[in-house]
Amino acid sequence: MVSAAFLVSERVQASMSGLNALVRNLYALQEERVEAYQLFDLGHQAYLRSSPNYDFIQYRQLVHEITQAFNRISKEVIQLKDRFHEEYDRPDLSEHVERVQEREREKLELTAQLQLAKQNMLDHPGNETYQEEAQELKQRINKTIEAINEVLQDFKYDSEEIESSE
Repeated sequence: MVSAAFLVSERVQASMSGLNALVRNLYALQEERVEAYQLFDLGHQAYLRSSPNYDFIQYRQLVHEITQAFNRISKEVIQLKDRFHEEYDRPDLSEHVERVQEREREKLELTAQLQLAKQNMLDHPGNETYQEEAQELKQRINKTIEAINEVLQDFKYDSEEIESSE
């Protein structure tokens, strides 16, 4: 005969296993974001190399594809955030994910601004304002990346109990 304690233990283990899978999914989605940024950067570099007759059509297609990738990743991350809170009663993890999302939105906006500043630098080589703007934006992006990494570190710390209980 199976005891009630054994059944509860089995349910807890299954729940922890599911929660651990969500944690792994979040890390996988963050890796996808990193790869998307790398593709975005490479595409922008190619676009800038086509100066002064920029290949805007190809670059616009890249922006469209990258936007779709970021939207898909963002939607999946939001689903994970909701599941952490609603299914697993882990509002702490959900809040970390929300903070990552906010910083990622900020990073994407800054990245777009930086791309414009880099193009302006090429188009107006004597104007130091664009160089200063690009430098400032790079610093802000780096600070945003640091903030994302700090939140992910907090997330990792708070989620480690899941891995240790399996």
